[in-house]
Amino acid sequence: VQLQASGGGLVQPGGSLRLSCVVSGFRLNYYAIGWFRQAPGKDREGVSCIGVNSDIKKYVDSGEGRFTISRDNAKTTVYLEINNLKPEDTGVYYCAAKNFGTQRYCGTSSGEYRFWGQGTQVTVSS
Repeated sequence: VQLQASGGGLVQPGGSLRLSCVVSGFRLNYYAIGWFRQAPGKDREGVSCIGVNSDIKKYVDSGEGRFTISRDNAKTTVYLEINNLKPEDTGVYYCAAKNFGTQRYCGTSSGEYRFWGQGTQVTVSS
């Protein structure tokens, strides 16, 4: 089981990024995916998640209107697009997977997830 996050980088405030999470070793169709952020000196926090059929999507309050999560099960990839980036978006972004056994749920708590990727660094600075 592998999750590979990519797409991070150094971006100026107001810019955009699209993070990708490519999964292998399991059928993405059965798994909800969460995106988490860990800023320097802070705990890892959930910023978004998506259910198996994309019917369920959740965002951290600070991400509402700026974050868009999507998935392409055929490409075994989940995306997190972040627009109007702010310095407080800086951190290492991780994707994680969990089969919750239902199509109607995804979680934003790190303790709920079983499989994790290695993270991609996002730095927002002028």
